[in-house]
Amino acid sequence: MKKLAVLTSIFLFVLAGSSFAQLKIGYVDSDAIMDNLADAQDAQTKIDAFIQEWQEELSKREKDWQDLYDDYEKRKLIMSDQKRVETEKELVKLEDEIADFRQKKFGVNGELFQKQEELMKPVQNKVFNAIQDIAQEEDFDFIFDRSGDIMFLFAKEEYDVTNLVLEKLKL
Repeated sequence: MKKLAVLTSIFLFVLAGSSFAQLKIGYVDSDAIMDNLADAQDAQTKIDAFIQEWQEELSKREKDWQDLYDDYEKRKLIMSDQKRVETEKELVKLEDEIADFRQKKFGVNGELFQKQEELMKPVQNKVFNAIQDIAQEEDFDFIFDRSGDIMFLFAKEEYDVTNLVLEKLKL
């Protein structure tokens, strides 16, 4: 729905502007660019290696917990109260460690996010700069990315109405 509203607005804007001057609009498919760019593939390979390593460590920890739990389940009836409490505490401690590891590696601000930022940001900047250069060289008014939500990658400053909106909101 959001895409439709944006596209409709753009279409109306283009129609209104066409009576004054012809707008030059282009688009890119950033997914296709990233899929075909060697730098992006190298960065993704490095990220995938980190993910694989962390997944293996996570699986090992989960297996250790499961082994301990299975042993506990088999033997809990013959364990002393003290041994049962110690084993339960160890199980809880292992669960907490697994959750902490998962959060540290795969959480919102975890190492995966940081590695993606570190490795992909330079590639994304390179692509963005190329788009900016092409937009200026070919005299595009707007360039969109069609790979996801409609997103402006380039727009001439003369079409920026931010200040007009801010002025209107001050009334």
